[in-house]
Amino acid sequence: MRPRAVPAVGVLLATALIAPHAASAQDSAYTLTVDPNATGPIVDDTMYGVFYEDINRAADGGLYAELVQNRSFEYDPADNADYVPLTSWEPAASGGATGTAEVVDDDGRLNERNRRYLRLQADVHGDPQARFGVTNTGYNTGIAVEEGGRYDFSAWARTDQEAGTPLTATLRDPSGKALAKPLELTVRGDGWAKYSGVLTATATSTTARLEVAAGGTGTLGLDVVSLFPEDTFKGRPNGMRRDLAEKVAALEPGFLRFPGGCLVNTGSHEAYAAPDWPRRRSYQWKDTVGPVEQRATNANFWGYNQSYGLGYFEYFQFAEDIGAMPLPVVPALVTGCGENQATDDPELLRRHVQDALHLIEFANGPVTSPWGAKRAEMGHPEPFGLTHIGVGNEENLPDEFMARFTAFRDAIKAHHPEMTVISNSGPDDSGPTFERAWELNRQHAVDMVDEHYYNDPQWFLDNNHRYDTYDRNGPKVFLGEYASKDDRWGNSLAEAAYMTGLERNADVVEMASYAPLLANEDYVQWRPDMIWFDNHRSWGSTSYETQKLFMNNVGDRVLPSTATESPTFRQVVTLDDATGELIVKVVNAQSAPAPTTVELGREVAPVARVTTLQGDPAAVNTPDSQPIRPVEATFDGAADTFTYTFPPNSVTFLRIRPTQP
Repeated sequence: MRPRAVPAVGVLLATALIAPHAASAQDSAYTLTVDPNATGPIVDDTMYGVFYEDINRAADGGLYAELVQNRSFEYDPADNADYVPLTSWEPAASGGATGTAEVVDDDGRLNERNRRYLRLQADVHGDPQARFGVTNTGYNTGIAVEEGGRYDFSAWARTDQEAGTPLTATLRDPSGKALAKPLELTVRGDGWAKYSGVLTATATSTTARLEVAAGGTGTLGLDVVSLFPEDTFKGRPNGMRRDLAEKVAALEPGFLRFPGGCLVNTGSHEAYAAPDWPRRRSYQWKDTVGPVEQRATNANFWGYNQSYGLGYFEYFQFAEDIGAMPLPVVPALVTGCGENQATDDPELLRRHVQDALHLIEFANGPVTSPWGAKRAEMGHPEPFGLTHIGVGNEENLPDEFMARFTAFRDAIKAHHPEMTVISNSGPDDSGPTFERAWELNRQHAVDMVDEHYYNDPQWFLDNNHRYDTYDRNGPKVFLGEYASKDDRWGNSLAEAAYMTGLERNADVVEMASYAPLLANEDYVQWRPDMIWFDNHRSWGSTSYETQKLFMNNVGDRVLPSTATESPTFRQVVTLDDATGELIVKVVNAQSAPAPTTVELGREVAPVARVTTLQGDPAAVNTPDSQPIRPVEATFDGAADTFTYTFPPNSVTFLRIRPTQP
């Protein structure tokens, strides 16, 4: 089984916590009874995972560590009405230099998949140190740098000057003060070449700008201007922002579903094709692999441009780095998320089916295969071990979707019978579309069905038994997206109560993931979200804390239990095979304490380890204050039957060690 972290014991907190939680059996208003003779379902290591979608600037300006916004000058009003090709760029001049900076799309481009570039025409006379160029303002308040931090600069450039063109790159604050020793380069030749170096920050700033400027005279072409911190997660080049990746990794997710979501299956399903390529395309994985300068950008469904610097190779690598099973999702040629159109083009369908097969080869194929060779060329000769693949997302046309899903499923199974191919049931928890989708999923004996729903807290409290009556012999459930509709602790309590029902039904619900995962506080399209950030800070929401507690304490099998029935008092008990501990998980989502008689039906050690999340239902975690944080303690009073008072508005996990098998 996959190793899981065991919470440390907060010894200094123990004395303060033991007394309030002791209660007599006569005072108990609730009971929790574990059946020692019953056998519950196995809980897979992939029970809980994370769903990553590029929403709320989750990639560029977020998890993807690139610090330059619009590095390839590809921003367009088709992506966002406020965009122009020079969004996030401003002219810069020193020493009396003049010039012009314009974005062009002509035959002099870097390549056919990176069509636009910056043309700098500098006019620098007299002062050899004079420069004309541009500065990039990054995301949020600017580019965040730390004193002593090393930042890899690179740019593709060419010049019409036979003697070459001086090119300077440096970091400055908004007043123009230098924040790094300038990097001095010379661009030579009229053919595109990559120029690079390292900038070391001399001060810490959250408002820095990257300045790139030319000396001399003539015309300079620039494209793919990049500034990347060397301190990425696990030191990966073209990798992930460390603090965000560490927060995701701390969840110990069993799987990583990517890249969406609504951006997977919305827009044109045609491929990129110069010169009249579709500006807004469904997420097609082949656009996102290979050298970053050859990846065609795309208009994101959520209203901005996505660079695809974070592409399929990086997703697979990140999944491996955090110990999660990769779970990619490909478009099914039926648009969802309100578009509700089916593409009726057999040849296009065949091409997308073949792309899915090529994706499996990219992930798992030998290096002697074409796409396995591409994976090795990108730095990972070993296979990524792909076992699950999703087809489609939230389609509202179940019949049209199933006709196309089966084409994918049958082709994949013919070549890879071991692969789990995941269907879905649309965007709702019930209703005609949901019912028809499930009818078709059962008819076609699909492996697994991806359910999505976002509801108010009371729905989650009232529907704890949703999966109790699902067919044990039918398709398994992947709850790929769910959340209560706010960021407050009361919402997280309702989600936690619901999660006890998911675990109790682990033989049906094999996987579940909260959504969305990430949100840049200055670019929000959806809330609630699990992890929030700006350009230099990140913090977990109250739901991050509940998700982390459940993910870090899953257990390996359910021990059947019963409890006093109440929407605000929910429980599940699991067994951790590695430690032998019983994990008693109780959610008390009411404003009063819950004195409870706990009957374990076996002898146990008297000292239990306790982790508690508790607070005001209106509490919200912010960058400056996280009122909802885990409190770890010990409880000296566990027995085959004991009493425990669960605090109001709390999630409590007790780890109790049996004294005999």
